[in-house]
Amino acid sequence: MKILLVDDHALFREGMRYVLQQLRGGVSEIFEAGNFSDGCKLAGQHPELDLAILDLNMPGSESSTSVKFFHHCYPHIPIVVISGEESQVVMEMVMNDGAMGFVGKNSSVPVLLDALNLVLAGGIHIPPKLLQKHEGASEKRPDNAERRNSRATEYGLTARQMQVLTHMANGLSNREIADKMCLAEGTVKAHLASMYQALHVNSRLEAVRVAEKFELIGGTAHD
Repeated sequence: MKILLVDDHALFREGMRYVLQQLRGGVSEIFEAGNFSDGCKLAGQHPELDLAILDLNMPGSESSTSVKFFHHCYPHIPIVVISGEESQVVMEMVMNDGAMGFVGKNSSVPVLLDALNLVLAGGIHIPPKLLQKHEGASEKRPDNAERRNSRATEYGLTARQMQVLTHMANGLSNREIADKMCLAEGTVKAHLASMYQALHVNSRLEAVRVAEKFELIGGTAHD
């Protein structure tokens, strides 16, 4: 597994090297850059990268705009942002601009590892602050469940597909969804393919964003 680490603090990168070696599956190579421009060059030189870890505030970076640029240039490389800037607004912008996860620099090592492992497994790590925001909004609208069921029918989604969609929005990988729903992983993939077709999307992240936009999941929800 190959990972790109882009942060302007050498001491932080040194600590991250130790953390990354604890990831499931092992890390064969870590490419490092101290600014956004060099990070982009490395990504272009190594299209086989499994993950890019980006800081927001470093030379050459323009916060979430840089995340959007990186995602546009290298859409096949999952992005996780690790930043000391942890406002809900910044988190939401980062996730909307293409990141598959956001972790605050004040987080513990186990939290960071869980987030990175989840993204590497194909999931989406949604910051707890954003989950709390969406949950609070849902509590103010008690008729959300009825509205979601109506919209699901409108878009031709089955109850099973809605379950898969909800689990996916909570950041579960295909294997974790299969285990939770007692299904074969291939069945989960079939549900995802049908769901993508119904929502006119091509990826998990697009599906979650469209589902939230059309209030199919009323914001990211827990079971």
